[in-house]
Amino acid sequence: MRIRSADPAGDAAACAAIYAPFVTETVISFELEPPDDSEMRERMERLTARYPWLVAEDRERVVGYAYASPHRDRSAYGWAADVAIYVAPEHHGRGIGRALYEALFELLAAQGLRMACAGIALPNEASVALHVKLGFQLVGVYRRIGWKLGAWHDVAWYQRPLPAPGGDPPQELRPPPRLDER
Repeated sequence: MRIRSADPAGDAAACAAIYAPFVTETVISFELEPPDDSEMRERMERLTARYPWLVAEDRERVVGYAYASPHRDRSAYGWAADVAIYVAPEHHGRGIGRALYEALFELLAAQGLRMACAGIALPNEASVALHVKLGFQLVGVYRRIGWKLGAWHDVAWYQRPLPAPGGDPPQELRPPPRLDER
């Protein structure tokens, strides 16, 4: 397996294919319609202008991805990012999610980000366990916040500090570094 920075043109279709069943068959994503390849490419291009997006390959096939996005729009939130990870179900339990997240956290810290935030739609025991194992702490739960698949669902919010590159006040964020291979 190798982890590298995503190429929106070359990886959008694979990322869309991995993501689609999470949208259509689970409450893990609160989207109701999966994005097509074109929409996924646009999302990737928009986000990678400011944040890393990584893919994991197994035998030259994308089997998972992780990315960061803005936590909130207000300027004071600028040193926090939301993070998300999706691994094809047939590749669960192989350490791919952990490897993707660890590489993502390194890149976010190198940019100057201070906090990674993750919203986990419940129930999702596997995702909660992964996030806790990687140092995330529960900070709150939005109760009955999303309606999907015929029921209301909660979203648990977790956060994890990233290694601070310096003291306070924080420095201006650097552009997202690329991860060519790991």
